[in-house]
Amino acid sequence: MNWWDRAEYVEIVLNISEIIDSEFEVKFFERGDSFSQRYRVTNRSGAPYHLTLYNSAKLPRHSFAGGKLLEVLILEDLAESGLMSLVGYGELERNAKKYHFVITNYISGEPLQEKLEREGTLTQYAAIPLGARILNSLSKMHGHPKVIVHNNICPASIFLDYSDSSEKPILFNFNMARYMSNSSGSIDLSRLSPFYVAPELYNGVFTPQSDIFAVGALLYRVVMGIPPWHVEMPMVERNSDKYIDAILKKRDEPLTFSVGGFDEATDDHFRGVVSKALSLDVDNRFHEVGEFIDALTSEVVMELSTKLPAQSRKATPRQGEGFSAISGMQELKEILTTDVIRALEEKDLYESYGITIPNGMLLYGPPGCGKTFIAERFAEEVGFNFLQLKPSDLKSKYVNETEEKIGTIFKEAAEKAPTTIFIDEIDAIVPNRERDLHHMHASAVNEILVQMSSCSERGIFVIAASNRPDMIDPAVLRTGRVDRIIYLPPPDREARKAMFEMYLSSRPVDLGVNYDELANLTENYVSSDIKFLIDEASRQALKGKERITQAILTSVISASQPSVSLVELEKYQALRARFEDKKSGTPKKRPIGFVHYEE
Repeated sequence: MNWWDRAEYVEIVLNISEIIDSEFEVKFFERGDSFSQRYRVTNRSGAPYHLTLYNSAKLPRHSFAGGKLLEVLILEDLAESGLMSLVGYGELERNAKKYHFVITNYISGEPLQEKLEREGTLTQYAAIPLGARILNSLSKMHGHPKVIVHNNICPASIFLDYSDSSEKPILFNFNMARYMSNSSGSIDLSRLSPFYVAPELYNGVFTPQSDIFAVGALLYRVVMGIPPWHVEMPMVERNSDKYIDAILKKRDEPLTFSVGGFDEATDDHFRGVVSKALSLDVDNRFHEVGEFIDALTSEVVMELSTKLPAQSRKATPRQGEGFSAISGMQELKEILTTDVIRALEEKDLYESYGITIPNGMLLYGPPGCGKTFIAERFAEEVGFNFLQLKPSDLKSKYVNETEEKIGTIFKEAAEKAPTTIFIDEIDAIVPNRERDLHHMHASAVNEILVQMSSCSERGIFVIAASNRPDMIDPAVLRTGRVDRIIYLPPPDREARKAMFEMYLSSRPVDLGVNYDELANLTENYVSSDIKFLIDEASRQALKGKERITQAILTSVISASQPSVSLVELEKYQALRARFEDKKSGTPKKRPIGFVHYEE
């Protein structure tokens, strides 16, 4: 196991204000154990650095080469790679004990592990660029003339650099890094987190594909909330052969992407890429990181193809629970049933009244209120082919290519009609051209306006979603393109109660859970907040191998805040009033969705 995972008394070796190597002043202890400790130090100019201190008596002989720490040699070889920079190294004695130290550049940020402990998980769309950047760093190591394998990829070995506007992952903890020429048995596996250790390492073999396995495990962890093939065991037993054997036995089972009966990674492409990286057979894994990067980013970065972006973007029939999976929202269900579904099922009757299906519908409201979920359930209910689009699916750096993609998408939708096209973040695809937001060229905006005009006559029903409807080009919202504008507020009390009952129904729940109290405690929590609360309570119960109790649930709720503030909700109320007033003098209705505000 890693020292950061251990629970033990730590005797801090270095004193605050102590001078190391005649230049570096110790500012404070960061973390560590009896094997290694990390400190913040500054040089004479006050510039900060990281100092890692190793207990020399606990360093195996394989940690040295040519009289130096192997870590130092590797960092020297990687000096021009733009990875972790070696600043200094040396030896010292304290209390008749010998220590080796390594000083590296300071990173203004935090370990990925700390972020995950605080936030739980990342979305798969946030995980993809994170994984790609880590793999790019590994490509510099694997592509080095001496071929360097990191061997210790895990959340604690990734530092997030916050010095720029984005979170840049930096590889850290090179104490287990090895040249391919090093002895295959030179790695102390007891210092590694076993969930990220490729199976061949337990046979004394490491290769660049061992790092690929670890990155696959990391991507699984950040999205799912637990490592792949997770086995729960008391901390005191996590160094034992019994624990390792339990994990290896667990790996005999098929890899799943479900926690507590709920899928956390919903994208088939993402699942496939991670599953390939986690193949227990080295030959079936990605052969090198470049192949992994290409597969991971193939549905995010679009280059030259003017065809539909990927198989998952094609119009395909949806099967599932349909509207029965939606708690509440009865008025929305009635609108969709009367205006769309019955218009298809009773076509002759509707045509006799001169009525066709609506052209399109905009769902807007705070993030996490279920806009995407509703679009998917509608497609299931009606049996339409379903095609989902995001801004990244349409944008291109090539002139006129975005317009061609839009045309191709609507053409295929018409060929496979009836089709629902769900356009997520439509404000980023058709922004108000008067504001010059530079999301797309005006010609591309015009193209999608043309395609949306009277598309119901071609058997296409457009459902658009936005958190910022005020940023959408007004031409999109005119009748004939978007005929219905529907506000989705946070769920009301009854809907929250129903959501708790639904999400907990397939989990090990204590009989004493009071759903009314849970609903009362979660006013203004959006749908995604409630799912997060239940998932977090499930993880806490899993750790103790107990049922999910009222106490666990209320504790999780008290430690969490709604993701959408009251100030933001008031802004959405103002937007709702504005959009409803615009609809050709139509009298204001109560909001469709979970909450009924006072008019």
